[in-house]
Amino acid sequence: MLVVLAAYITDLLIGDPRWLPHPVVYIGRFIAFGERQLRRVARGSKQLRVAGGILAVLVVGSSYFITLLLLQGAAAIHPWLAAGLEIWLISTTMAVRGLAGAAARVLSPLIRGDLDLARQQVGWIVGRDTAQMGAPEVIRATVETVAENIVDGFVSPLFYALIGGAPLAMAYRAVNTLDSMVGYRNELYRDLGWASARLDDVVNYLPARWAGWMLVLAAWLSGRRAGEARQAIKRDAGRHPSPNSGIPEAAMAGALGIRLGGLNFYGGRPSFRPYMNESGVLPGTDHIRRAVDMLYLSSFLALTSGLAAAWAFRSLWCMCQGTVL
Repeated sequence: MLVVLAAYITDLLIGDPRWLPHPVVYIGRFIAFGERQLRRVARGSKQLRVAGGILAVLVVGSSYFITLLLLQGAAAIHPWLAAGLEIWLISTTMAVRGLAGAAARVLSPLIRGDLDLARQQVGWIVGRDTAQMGAPEVIRATVETVAENIVDGFVSPLFYALIGGAPLAMAYRAVNTLDSMVGYRNELYRDLGWASARLDDVVNYLPARWAGWMLVLAAWLSGRRAGEARQAIKRDAGRHPSPNSGIPEAAMAGALGIRLGGLNFYGGRPSFRPYMNESGVLPGTDHIRRAVDMLYLSSFLALTSGLAAAWAFRSLWCMCQGTVL
């Protein structure tokens, strides 16, 4: 629990400095390498689907066991080295500071009226086409990605770190990276990426619902629309194409009193996302700041509630084992 707390503080203080090697970079390279090799031998839909399952198992399993071996090697040298390494590894799976910074880099040019730079910046954090976006679409995309990544960028890594430390948190990050690289439903990845996409849905199922409640609580504590956030989750989250992403997006929309969702373009093709909190106003630049505020508060609430639950479980386990804490 102390390691997880230290990892959270580390992420807030330093984020992901460019001079430090980041595990996700190496996971991404392994995914790209594995995809190239598997496409050389897999032909047809069935073979590609099998290859997709193999890719997911190899990447996630390797991420888990390599992390485990690194920690065991560090522990053989000194326990404090293992603790420090685990703190850093878990912090790399979290992205509260990075997500807030990415939102700020979109907001700054928007305020200056530099729409081209704002489009460029938002293009780094969303998968949709951004070249022709107007300012309202740039703002909406930013708020939506902040909301969605409360799950991917913090609550899910926290959830798995509390259960299984850095190895399980890194395995989760591998699932998330697989989904972002091959988990698309287009012609190129429909078969190869099916396993990664389904696995991502499964591992985010519980954390997404935890995040939804933390956003409702954050709205209540900050004097925002907690009731609307709760109603938006109940009414709109199930309409989202993702079984998980709709929960934080609906909660954020309700809490801020804005409407999210609408027409997006992917590779030039239109895709309409159902509205979240349809009666809300269109988001403005200030809603990016408010979304980041919700990010910080909901992540803190998830941390405290997660640590409390972990402590309670440990206490109960020790009592059952007849151990005095």
